[in-house]
Amino acid sequence: MNNKHWIGNIGVQVVIAMFLGAAVGWWLGKDASMFAPLGTIFIHLIKMLVIPLVLVAIISGAASLGDTPSAGKIGLGTFGFFIVTSGIAVAMALALGNLFEPGKGVDFTAHSMTDLMEVTKEQGDLPGVMDTFIGMIPTNVFESLTGGNILQILVFSIFFGIALTKVKGDGAKPILGALNAITEAMVWMINCVMLVAPIGVFGLMADSVGTFGFEALEVVFKLFIVFVGAILIYGFIFFPLVVQLFSKVSAARFISAMKKPQVMALSTASSMATLPVNMETCEQELKVSKATASFVLPLGATINMSGNAIYYGLVAMFFAQMYNIDLSLAAYAAIIFTSTLGAIGQAGVPGPSFLVVAVLLAAKIPIDGLPLLFALDRVFDMIRTSLNITGDAACALVMDNFCPEEAKS
Repeated sequence: MNNKHWIGNIGVQVVIAMFLGAAVGWWLGKDASMFAPLGTIFIHLIKMLVIPLVLVAIISGAASLGDTPSAGKIGLGTFGFFIVTSGIAVAMALALGNLFEPGKGVDFTAHSMTDLMEVTKEQGDLPGVMDTFIGMIPTNVFESLTGGNILQILVFSIFFGIALTKVKGDGAKPILGALNAITEAMVWMINCVMLVAPIGVFGLMADSVGTFGFEALEVVFKLFIVFVGAILIYGFIFFPLVVQLFSKVSAARFISAMKKPQVMALSTASSMATLPVNMETCEQELKVSKATASFVLPLGATINMSGNAIYYGLVAMFFAQMYNIDLSLAAYAAIIFTSTLGAIGQAGVPGPSFLVVAVLLAAKIPIDGLPLLFALDRVFDMIRTSLNITGDAACALVMDNFCPEEAKS
């Protein structure tokens, strides 16, 4: 990689493609939708590999960890890390919202929303705690695989991986060998797909900018600036500091290594689509053990949403200020609780954007103005996803540091 010219770096190519796509989208407007199939093909290629990769990686990771003393420690530590960092993220978002007041003086009445989707209270309904746990257990694992229910696939894969460690003798060795071979084959396929990433990213950006343009940002410009600032603080100060303090990797090395998966997350707006690149970066550049990376990263791509937590907290502050609502301590607590824990039950919600409806309802904030933000969701989602996968990698490094030598592979 060091001997190649910078133009041959896939990360550089993706960044160039993003700017070219944005320029073409701005120039052609809605006609830029002609490039949408390029992005769709790229996303389909990634999605084609994600489900089998998650299945194989989690089974392999759970099998590697399941027969060691560190298994329970890493499992509980991972969940604890995601919950704590997401809670801190939304608390920081509320503090920045209070400090910079992005919703003060904003008037939505001058902006027509006739072409935007209607928001209803039902869209903010979150499954209860028991419903979430029940929904995580698959009744038919093959149906979960075909339907892409990641939470159910995770539960089955962890259970099956641990079960393999309980097989007496060498009976499980052929299966584990096959899993390793499949993983290597999947990595080869992912590397092939990554060759067309710049083309796909160009199509995604051209279509996104051409469809929504930059005008929609004007009314929420201050919210956008505060949001980007919060993401930068968390992604380039908080997580690197956590890595510096609780792992064997320096903050500078972590920031440098994460550029490639961050660019991929920024362009695809999908933690799952970025998972293969994040796993490769953690294992090859940051030297996270395969067992830990295979367990923590797919789990994080499903339930770790610190970027989303920041977004939900800031949006709540934005609309509270716009409607001149003084939030009580109970309302702040409701925002933090719903934003932090809601992500775990997110598989039961129509889409990531609709969780913000639940957050606003929990704090008794009107939801009338949300459609304008939904029109810009692609832009916000790209940015928050890049933070989400950064948190996944940070967690993998921290957990790997607490993993005994016998768990490393």
